[in-house]
Amino acid sequence: MPQVPQDYVPVFLQVVLGLGFAVVTLAISVLIGKRGRRTPAKDTPYECGKDPIGSNHSRFSVKFYLVAMLFILFDIEVVFMYPWAVIYRDMMHNRAQSMGVFFSMFTFIGILGVGYLYALKKKAFDWTHTPTPTAPPIPLLEPDQIPSAAKSR
Repeated sequence: MPQVPQDYVPVFLQVVLGLGFAVVTLAISVLIGKRGRRTPAKDTPYECGKDPIGSNHSRFSVKFYLVAMLFILFDIEVVFMYPWAVIYRDMMHNRAQSMGVFFSMFTFIGILGVGYLYALKKKAFDWTHTPTPTAPPIPLLEPDQIPSAAKSR
């Protein structure tokens, strides 16, 4: 069935209504909004009630990323279980197929369980555990201690 331009009228209307709503609400906000004096205190970014002092590029512990990746891994496991459950219910009529699908899922869960036990053993879920550093930290040089050759680079 060929598509004609009349088929796109609802999509076009949706886009026009969305853009129109955004423009109208912003215009009303500007027209009836209070025009206050701008001060440096008002122009500073709001950081959850704290003064935005210090570096904005703070370093996160690797544990944060590790726990995030483990969450994604085990979340994906659950996502794969839903289609498996639907297929398994449909394959219950054929005994040989249903046992193959059943054991394949338990193999999948078993592999993920071994990974989970490994993460537990390595204390990946322990936020307070900090491994001991293997080498002492490198001391930072004061500006007057930097060699002149390194300053000219």
